[in-house]
Amino acid sequence: MNPRALRASGPAILVAAGLAVLVWALAYGGGAEPLVIADPGPVVRWGLPAASMLFNIAAAGLVGVLVTALFTLRAGEREFDVALDAASIAASVFTVAAGLTGFLTFLDAFNPELGLGPQFGSQLARFLVETELGRTWLITTIAGAILTVLTFAVRSWTPTFFVALLAVASLVPMATQGHSGDEADHNSAVTATVLHVIGAAVWVGGLLLLIIVRPVLERTRLADAVARYSSLALAAFVVVALSGVVRAVIGLRVWDALLSPYGLILMVKVAALVGMGVLGAWYRRRLIGRMRSDEAASRSFWTLVVAELVLMGAASGAASALARTPPPADSLLPLSLTPAEILTGAKLPDELVPSSWITAWDIDWLWAVLIGFGAFFYVAGVLRLRRRGDAWPIHRTIFWLAGLVALLWVTGGVVNVYQDYLFSMHMVGHMLLTMAIPILLVVGAPVTLAARAIRKRSDGTRGGREWILWIVHSPFMRVVTNPFVAAGLFVGSLWVFYYTDMFRWSLYDHLGHEWMTAHFLITGYLFVLTLIGVDPVPYRLPYAGRLLLLLGVMAMHAFFGIAIMMQEGLMVSEWFGAMGRTWGPSPLEDQYIGGGAAWSIGEIPTLALAVTVAIQWSRSDTRIQRRRDRHADRTGDAELEAYNAHLAALAERDARTRG
Repeated sequence: MNPRALRASGPAILVAAGLAVLVWALAYGGGAEPLVIADPGPVVRWGLPAASMLFNIAAAGLVGVLVTALFTLRAGEREFDVALDAASIAASVFTVAAGLTGFLTFLDAFNPELGLGPQFGSQLARFLVETELGRTWLITTIAGAILTVLTFAVRSWTPTFFVALLAVASLVPMATQGHSGDEADHNSAVTATVLHVIGAAVWVGGLLLLIIVRPVLERTRLADAVARYSSLALAAFVVVALSGVVRAVIGLRVWDALLSPYGLILMVKVAALVGMGVLGAWYRRRLIGRMRSDEAASRSFWTLVVAELVLMGAASGAASALARTPPPADSLLPLSLTPAEILTGAKLPDELVPSSWITAWDIDWLWAVLIGFGAFFYVAGVLRLRRRGDAWPIHRTIFWLAGLVALLWVTGGVVNVYQDYLFSMHMVGHMLLTMAIPILLVVGAPVTLAARAIRKRSDGTRGGREWILWIVHSPFMRVVTNPFVAAGLFVGSLWVFYYTDMFRWSLYDHLGHEWMTAHFLITGYLFVLTLIGVDPVPYRLPYAGRLLLLLGVMAMHAFFGIAIMMQEGLMVSEWFGAMGRTWGPSPLEDQYIGGGAAWSIGEIPTLALAVTVAIQWSRSDTRIQRRRDRHADRTGDAELEAYNAHLAALAERDARTRG
């Protein structure tokens, strides 16, 4: 297909395929059937999923275009400007579609009488401000308007990077809506949906970007861009496939549910995603490498792109229909809820026994995906170094993988199962996240490995190596890796988090819980990095200063644990005191145990850090002495001989003076 024709028709093909599947799925699954009570009318029943699908496609055009442009194109060139122009158009559609979806959601939920009077306006305003669903779409619409302005305004690397982060963040509120809040395993459903939406956006939007910039890139540059997008698409496919499986299991529960309308629509979506994966594998293995020199391979690739757009549209239409199709009844929470189910969206687990520390699991899929990628890329980097004959210390690999395993256990094992019900278990997880796991990860030296293993680009674009080094040497990192700032974040976060409503937020909101996990892992990592890390930081204290800083921080950490133990009232009492838990210690006793855990668990990591600093200090002195010895060997002890001659001259002068 002609490049400019495909550029104009590509988005239209995507939307048309999506609408066709959407109409079929709504008719087949009953998602657009009239309601028995308070039916909002056919315009809302059919218009809401159509607006939602348009929003999803626009979100993909916004996020995927920005992410792919940052990874494949050169800033300051026409190709980058074209990409940002496309992102600005997508942001405009994103804003309009978000506002329309929010408005139709209001009509669907409350079925108000349409009018221009103050009553209708008051109802709409209360929906947007006072309900979670309304606030979600209001925030998303405002974010879209801001992104529309920013994508028009920016044209360089750094601003575009932050605009891309904001674009990804703007998808999170929307992804938390749908059936997830009414289902059992609410947290897993929300996490899987967020991962699915972001992965699909990068995948779809990246392909749209290739179509858009094709007319302005020469064949060699286009082949490079396609190859780099292919790597992003492969990672996105893994995320979409894994999160889709998790979301399907939560929604269906049993195999018989596949025969329900919800299950069959889901199978259409799965078939489309599998087809896209097959096409991606085909052109990755057979066509991309030949596109630089083979015109036939290039034509075949773009023909497959049209087919992939059709499948992407079909998957998007099916996804929008699924959001309106009632899932099987047994995937929903029961009508009669226990206190634990009301608070957490899950049943109260069985009593914590010794075997639970091994057998109890509740995977947090966000961290499972991050850990999986962390292990894969680290091992791939080590293997690449070895293939070219470079060495990488085996102990660094062992420590890194051990840290990831420990992180998986904390975020998906017994700690994650019981931390919502036992304050002590929550504190155990916190201490491991902020003190033990960072030691293992820092010793792994991931930045040093990345700088050595990832290929350096010389064509003006930025790949993984360039972005990692840019982040490491950014002004922000120079501030937060200052030893005193890192120590302040490490200690201050404890008091701010537990003695403000941030702790309550982390319990009631899954997003707050994920923020808590990331924050304490990162602050712990930065503090340990300043003490024993080999990855580059702008400034490190002398070894004696590091030991003094460590002792001071740990004393304040121990005082925090004692303060928790001395607490007379129950922290977040309406949560930990209202679970209906009949086993284990009382909530107040459990809080006392948690304070003891905060005090005691820190001793072993502290000792390990102190010993490591001492060993590094000793080795540093040894290396300095060896350098001096080698210098003396090279110069024949010239410095010593000069010094001795100087002393002899002084002695001779003194002798003459006395004589």
